[in-house]
Amino acid sequence: MKNKWSCLAIACLATLLLSLDLTVLHLALPGLVGDLGASSTQLLWIGDIYGFALAGLLVTMGNLGDRIGRKRLLLIGAAAFGAASVITAYAPNPELLIAARALLGVAGATIMPSTLSIVRNVFTEPGERTVAVGVWSGMSAAGFAIGPVVGGLLLDHFWWGSVFLINVPIMALVLVGGMLVLPESRNPHAGRIDLVSAGLSFVGIVTVIYAIKEAAHKGLEHADVLAAGVAGALLLGLFVWRQTRLAEPLIDVRLFARRAFTASILTNLLAIFAMSAMMLMFAWYLQLVLGWSPLQSGLAQLPGGLSGAVGGVLAAKLIPRLGRNGVVALGLAMNAASFLYYTTLGTELNYLSMLPAMIIGGAGVGLAFTVNNDNVLATAPAQRAGAAAAVSETAFELGGALGIAILGTVLTSAYRANLELPAGLAGEAARESLAGAMHAATTLPAGQADQLVRAAHAAFLEGVHLTSYVTAGLLAGVAVLALVGLRGVPKVIPEEVLAKAHA
Repeated sequence: MKNKWSCLAIACLATLLLSLDLTVLHLALPGLVGDLGASSTQLLWIGDIYGFALAGLLVTMGNLGDRIGRKRLLLIGAAAFGAASVITAYAPNPELLIAARALLGVAGATIMPSTLSIVRNVFTEPGERTVAVGVWSGMSAAGFAIGPVVGGLLLDHFWWGSVFLINVPIMALVLVGGMLVLPESRNPHAGRIDLVSAGLSFVGIVTVIYAIKEAAHKGLEHADVLAAGVAGALLLGLFVWRQTRLAEPLIDVRLFARRAFTASILTNLLAIFAMSAMMLMFAWYLQLVLGWSPLQSGLAQLPGGLSGAVGGVLAAKLIPRLGRNGVVALGLAMNAASFLYYTTLGTELNYLSMLPAMIIGGAGVGLAFTVNNDNVLATAPAQRAGAAAAVSETAFELGGALGIAILGTVLTSAYRANLELPAGLAGEAARESLAGAMHAATTLPAGQADQLVRAAHAAFLEGVHLTSYVTAGLLAGVAVLALVGLRGVPKVIPEEVLAKAHA
């Protein structure tokens, strides 16, 4: 029993780092404008490329772990992630930083499905499995909360690259602890990975994400956007068709015939799509509108993330009372309510009035993700745990990347549309982003600088309000989808019982 929970601790530590790594980047984004001269497009790519590379490779890496061993793949990924973090920290320009973030995504793709599939194989008793998944989800939420605080401490004293160097000692702990504690598990009957399927899944996913990102940025009327979208859809269609004809597919597409599996994947994707907007939005709002330091901004967001960890642990206790669909719907509705509050944000903030909204929203995230992740793992055979976890994580990363691309573009577009520059001031940098406007203001005389700052703040808040309304509406819709899609799913899911009931 003790060793079982030690395995969970190692899996949680690796997961903590991956979510921490994402949130520290958001705090570092304003610094990248000044230090590296990154444009708004480059900033979006710096934020997106990690998720794109990771999402494109998760399915392949999840299957690879099922074949060569989940422990082995996790340790390889931990070593690679630590090395890539050093390269990222010392990137001298935006282009090399984007490339280094892509390497981090490749390494992260080896870690994510391994942690969840290890939990699935170590915890076989249904009640314990739900609790373990709750703790795992809670640690992921805690990483989102702790990241800004750790990042803020570092950014207050060091350059932006320091936020990536914290990965190195954590990954060293995962390596040592993993070698000592984790059992090896694999699918004993797995065949060789179909390289054609691996190529189709990677290129298809990345191409589709690229098309959606470009469509959000440039519009659907551009020929290259349409071509990329059609090509990506065709490639993914070929991938699915090929999976139905292989004895050992990368994804058993029959899993999607199970309502609990499909509804959980879809609600997770749409929920993280919506919530990725919050992380991006707050990083800019707290620092560039309120003028808080990175550390103050990180501490301000801490209660929301920690309440997400509490929600993850509480989810198992609420399932017997509300059912699985009720817990997921409640969590999403709680988050929708918090976004309605964010539509009232202004240039001044009473933090205590915002605190309840952050706590309610964070706890809602923990409730929804815990139950959905447990549904996915419980409905897949144990020997295919890596592949099932990869599908869940792919949806999570895909949703996060799309959310930053699309809702980030909504925020930026609303900012540009509402920005009214002071008379006689022509500034492309100010029109590009709020950070660009703040940087441009430092080069102007005091009077013009004040006018520009006020105009930029007003335009950005219009974008925040619009993005919050869109996000709240989307989350409310997803809550209804979860209530219907997960209706009838057993409160306690024994090994593979649900698979037979809903096949």
